[in-house]
Amino acid sequence: MCPMSKKTIWRSYRILKTTDRKHKGERPPTERFEHYYTEKPTSSIEVRQAVFKTKGGIEVAFQTPTGVFSFGHIDRASRALVEAFHFRPGSLLDIGCGYGAIGITLKKIYPAIELYMSDINERAVRYAKVNMKNANVAGTVRHGAHYAPWEGYVFDTIVSNPPMAAGKAVWTELVESAPRFLKPGGSLQIVAFHRKGGERVMKTMKAAFGNMAVRVKTGGIWVYESVLATRNPVEIEGGKEG
Repeated sequence: MCPMSKKTIWRSYRILKTTDRKHKGERPPTERFEHYYTEKPTSSIEVRQAVFKTKGGIEVAFQTPTGVFSFGHIDRASRALVEAFHFRPGSLLDIGCGYGAIGITLKKIYPAIELYMSDINERAVRYAKVNMKNANVAGTVRHGAHYAPWEGYVFDTIVSNPPMAAGKAVWTELVESAPRFLKPGGSLQIVAFHRKGGERVMKTMKAAFGNMAVRVKTGGIWVYESVLATRNPVEIEGGKEG
């Protein structure tokens, strides 16, 4: 076996150090994916508290469990959506709510909102209910994928920090089905990393609604909004208003 040159040894050392920094403290890939779109997480439960501090001075404490997105901290995208939120009176659906960081914080900022939240992840739903109770806010939390828990309902606003890692089909369904669950003039507000799928989300929103506005750009994170301008009355006849 030929001895390695000093150049080869140095290159190997750099690769090892880079890999170590990249993966230090991370969970195995299967457990990381559970954060996004797993109905029944299999990871053991550990709970840490995270505090959402808004620029307006509102503070909300959350119990964050493993197996749910953004364990132990409030992620930057959720913060961006809350700070850029375009308030409309009435009902708000936080779809893919996780442990409730977006919906519950918005309810604390705008108490008049009628809050509804849902997630496919059973553990997320359980802790969203815990956090809602701890924050002393009223609302409805349901378990289910996409809009399945809300058939027959229409809302004034739908917000989401969608699970981009779960694949295009998931966030596409979230966007393209949104008009059916919004009242006329209702708003869909979505946050995403623009260069990590957000640009495609933006184009899909424009195609589904005929309009799209960027509410904020911060550190690669963009918040997009589309408004439902018109609605065929037949489509909402008999629908429950959220």
